[in-house]
Amino acid sequence: MEFGAVLQTNPPASRTVQLAKLAEVHGFSHVWTFDSHILWQEPYVIYSQILAQTQRIKVGPFVTNPATRDWTVTASVFATLNEMFGNRTVCGIGRGDSAVRVTNGKPTTIAELRESIHVIRELGNSRAVDYHGSTIRFPWSRGSELEVWVAAYGPMALKLAGEVGDGFILQLADIDIASWMIKTVRDAADAAGRDPDDVKFCVAAPMYIGDDWEHMRDQCRWFGGMVGNHVADIVAKYGRAGEVPTALTDYIEARDGYDYNEHGRAGNVHTQFVPDEIVERFCVLGSAQEHIEKLEQLKALGVDQFAGYLQHDNKEETLRVYGETVIPALSEHLTAKA
Repeated sequence: MEFGAVLQTNPPASRTVQLAKLAEVHGFSHVWTFDSHILWQEPYVIYSQILAQTQRIKVGPFVTNPATRDWTVTASVFATLNEMFGNRTVCGIGRGDSAVRVTNGKPTTIAELRESIHVIRELGNSRAVDYHGSTIRFPWSRGSELEVWVAAYGPMALKLAGEVGDGFILQLADIDIASWMIKTVRDAADAAGRDPDDVKFCVAAPMYIGDDWEHMRDQCRWFGGMVGNHVADIVAKYGRAGEVPTALTDYIEARDGYDYNEHGRAGNVHTQFVPDEIVERFCVLGSAQEHIEKLEQLKALGVDQFAGYLQHDNKEETLRVYGETVIPALSEHLTAKA
């Protein structure tokens, strides 16, 4: 299992770079960032600094979208970074959330997402692609390698992830929901004639090392609110009696609006509707041993990477314990089982 750290690009940018360097020191393979250019600083500029000051870490958005960024510009950024730093980027992409909603926009359609994935991946891998009736490629790009991982919750987006994604990003760590979603993606890949094992699976959730459960829950409750935005869209489209597990849909009944100016922030007052049980199920909290036990369950489902959000007040200590205890223990346990 690989490990990623998910950061917000809050100023100063040097703080984001510092945390990325620390993540590499502690054995993390990926550093992801939010991509919402109004709420936070521009991540692609910061990627250059992270890559220049690290040796092996890979960087990418968690997640970008096809609406606020021109697809060819997105691909050009990745191809340029790969030329500069040696194929150390990955593109996480979804239909769009905070980046589009903060300007009163809407997420893109599944069809638009599918087309954007194709264009970004082909150009990002130094290949030609048909775009708006023309065949284009980057004449300066040679040997660039870019995987595109699809973030999804709803049935149609999960189907798309299985059909075209190099990876699938699930932003919650509930074991039962992860099991259902991973199976749905695998079934879609198989139905599309792909080898389901070719799709990488990334589970992402806040990770907090500590023993004060009330404080940890309050620091990570924002995550249930963020997930709730996507669930509300699913319920609006499919209803509460659709394919989606009730464990994912029931908790939003008390949801009453959402302020994107507090998106992804500890103490977000618009997430008080999220019950303690959901915080504990969706996140990875507690002692190092409790983290190890939950991550082993996720690994058994086929999860290739756990990406931990660090939007709380215990960033450095959580990274340290992961580096000294959690990551080595997972490696030892999994090697012993192999």
